[in-house]
Amino acid sequence: MSTPSIAYSFAVLRAVPHPYDGAFVPVGVVVHARQEGFLESRIITDPEVLRARVDGVDVELLARYLRSCERILAGDENYGPVALQPTSERFHWITAPRSDVVQSSPVHAGLCLDPAAVLDELFECYVERRSGR
Repeated sequence: MSTPSIAYSFAVLRAVPHPYDGAFVPVGVVVHARQEGFLESRIITDPEVLRARVDGVDVELLARYLRSCERILAGDENYGPVALQPTSERFHWITAPRSDVVQSSPVHAGLCLDPAAVLDELFECYVERRSGR
């Protein structure tokens, strides 16, 4: 049995329809394993799925914001200077506190063998299960 040896950090992305009241809906997960150069996300960007989960927002605009987050995290050069930064910088950018309709949970840490598998597990746990699916 192998001992987990890859350190990773993760955060849950949240849609916050009304930032002043603190209520949120989990819509994605970001996993960063710095030593592996791993930074990936799973984010709901389909407007119809968002419409079913998040009340009181312009879902088309929310979907655009979330797609932008997804592309910046992926390092897409068409999405500005933040997208061109190293993985650690992009992870810290997405997890920085903000008062906006898209926010991050606190950052959590763990050890694993496969960061991609952890991303799938965390998405299932924090996004899919919390939505009642």
